Amino acid sequence: MDIKITLPDGSQRTYASGVTALDVAQDISEGLARNVLAAEIDGQVVDATRTIEKDSNLSLLTWNDDGGKTTMWHSSAHLLAEALQHFYPNIKFAIGPPIENGFYYDVDLGEEQISDKDFPKIEAKMLELAREKNAYTRSEISKAEALAYYREKGDEYKIELIEDLTDGEITFYNQGEFTDLCRGPHIPHTGFIKAVKLMSIAGAYWRGDENNKQLTRIYGITFPKQKDLKEYLVLLEEAQKRDHRKLGKEMGLFTFSQTVGMGLPLWLPKGAILRERLENFLKAAQKKAGYLPVMTPHIGSKELYVTSGHYAKYGKDSFQPILTPHEGEEYLLKPMNCPHHCEIYKSSPRSYKDLPLRLAEFGTVYRYEQSGELHGLTRVRGFTQDDAHIFCTPNQVKAEFKKVINLVLYIFKTLSFDEFITQVSLRDPNDPDKYIGSDENWVKAENAIKEAVQEEGLNYVVEEGEAAFYGPKLDFMVKDAIGRRWQLGTIQVDYSLPERFELEYTGSDNAKHRPVMIHRAPFGSMERFVAVLIEHCAGKFPLWLMPEQVKILPVSDKYNNYAQEVLNKLNNYDIRGLVDERNEKVGRKIRDAEVEKMPYMLIVGEEEENSGTVSVRKQGEGDLGAHSPESFAELINNEINALLGDL
Repeated sequence: MDIKITLPDGSQRTYASGVTALDVAQDISEGLARNVLAAEIDGQVVDATRTIEKDSNLSLLTWNDDGGKTTMWHSSAHLLAEALQHFYPNIKFAIGPPIENGFYYDVDLGEEQISDKDFPKIEAKMLELAREKNAYTRSEISKAEALAYYREKGDEYKIELIEDLTDGEITFYNQGEFTDLCRGPHIPHTGFIKAVKLMSIAGAYWRGDENNKQLTRIYGITFPKQKDLKEYLVLLEEAQKRDHRKLGKEMGLFTFSQTVGMGLPLWLPKGAILRERLENFLKAAQKKAGYLPVMTPHIGSKELYVTSGHYAKYGKDSFQPILTPHEGEEYLLKPMNCPHHCEIYKSSPRSYKDLPLRLAEFGTVYRYEQSGELHGLTRVRGFTQDDAHIFCTPNQVKAEFKKVINLVLYIFKTLSFDEFITQVSLRDPNDPDKYIGSDENWVKAENAIKEAVQEEGLNYVVEEGEAAFYGPKLDFMVKDAIGRRWQLGTIQVDYSLPERFELEYTGSDNAKHRPVMIHRAPFGSMERFVAVLIEHCAGKFPLWLMPEQVKILPVSDKYNNYAQEVLNKLNNYDIRGLVDERNEKVGRKIRDAEVEKMPYMLIVGEEEENSGTVSVRKQGEGDLGAHSPESFAELINNEINALLGDL
C-alpha cells in the first residue's frame, strides 16, 4: 500500500507503507540523510528509523532543530550509562532525561563514589563507545519480561517505574552493551556523538521525594563537532561572569540566610530599589491599560485551594498546612494569587457593563521546592508574581488577550529583550486527568489563543502537554544577550476557575452568565525576572532602572562637603546617587564603583571645587571631561528619556 508523506514546505512524496524517515531523507539527499537525528511525524518526535504506516506529515530533525538536540542528548544519557556500567559494574540506574542544555542520569553507586576527577576517564570511554557507531535499537517488551529482566539485575528503580506501566506501553532501547527501559526517541547510532563534556555532580532524591534515597546525578552535554563544544565552553565562561548570584552579591542587591530559610531571598536596599522601580514601571503601564490594584493576604484557608483545585495539583509542592488553635481549622501559605482574586470578584454583584474587570497585584506566593532544585533567584520558595486576572465575557477574550500581548511586548522592548519566540501551550491529549474543565471550554480557550497570536503576527510554536492544569497558555521564551533561552511572561485563558468558584455576571439579557478569566504575568516572578535581567545586562541595567545612577568620588576628605553639595543639586533633577566618603585613594574608589556597575562616577577635587564642576567618568567607557552639575544632569536625563521613549 502506498502512503503520502507531506514535508514542511507542503510538498508531497509517495512511498510504500513501512518507509522510514531516514529512507525519505536518503531519497531527498545523501547529505541530509547523514545529518538526520530524529523525525517529527504528525507532531510527535520519534526515531528516524521508525516505520511510517499511513499518510503523515513529516519533519526531518537535525542538530539545528530543538527536537534533534534533545534526541541526541537523550541518547547521550544512555551512552553515559553504558560508560558508567563499564567502570561500576554494580551500578543501578534511575532516570536519564535530556534537559535544556545537555542531559543527566540519576544513578545509585552503592558503596562506591564518583567525583569530577573521574570525569576524564568516563568521557574518554563515552567517545570510544561513540566511535563504534552502535545502533540504538527499540524493542517492545511485555511487563512480565521487563520485570524479570530488572529483577535479575536487582534494579529496584526500574522495577518501580515498570510497576506503573501496562502491557503495550513498555519499550527497551539497546546500544552496544547497554539496555535501558525507555520510551525514546533516539538517534540512529552513537557515531553522531563527537564531543563530550561531563559538567557536574549533584545529589537528587529518587522521584524528588526527600523520604527516598538520595541518588547521584551526573550532568553532561554532547555535540556533533568538537568546535561546537569549544564554543559552548566559551559561552559558559561568559555565563559564569554574568551569574546573577555572583553579580547580585557584588552589587549588593540581595542575599540569603540559612537562619531565615533556604530559598527565601532577602532584598538589600539597592535590590529593593531596583525591584520598586520595576514595579512602578509596570504599575504605570497597567494604570494606562485600565487595571485596578488589589492586595491579598499571604495565607488562605485550605478550603480555598481545595475549591480552586490547587491543593489537589500542588499540595505536595506546598508548605504543610498551618493549624490554628481552633480544631479542624487549616490554612496554607498562598501558592497562587488567583483564588483570592476570584473571591474579590465574587464580593460584589457584577454586570456585563462592569466587564472586563482587570485586577492586578504584586502578590507573594510560596512553593516548597526541593532543596536540590533551589538556585539563586531563579528557583526559590517564596516569590512575588506581577499577577493580574482579567474577568471578561466570552466575546471579549480574544481582544483582551491581544492587549496583554501588546503589554508584554512593550515591556520587552523597553528592557531590550529583543529576541524571543512565543509558545502556545496546549493540553496533552493522551493525559486528560492532568486537567480540569470541560473539553468544550478547552477547545474554545485554545482556539482563542491561536487566533490571537496569528492576528498579532507572533513567531510561535505549539507544545502539547505544557498547558496549566486549568487552561492553555501563551509563554514568552526570551533569548538573552549570550543566546540562552528563558521562559518569562505568560498569559493563560481559564474557563475552569470561574466555574469552580461559581462566578457570575448579569448579561444584557438579564440572565446570569459565567465570565472567562485571563491570568497574566508579564515578568513572571520578580525574583526570576531580576535574575534574568542581571545576566542579560551583565549587571549594567538601563540607566533609568539603576538603584544608584551616580557615585561621587572625592579625591580626599577635604572635598566631601563639595561632593555633598553636588549630590544635593543632582537630587533636584531626580538623579539618584551617593558620595563615597571612605578614606581610600581615588583609584580604589573608581575600581570599586566599576565592580558595582555604577553607570557614572563624578570625581571632585580642588580644581573641580574651584570651577564648580565635576570630572565625569562613564562605566566601561572612561573619562567624559568636565561638566557643571547642571549640564551633567541634562546629559543623564536626555539619556534616560531616550531609553524610555514614550513611557
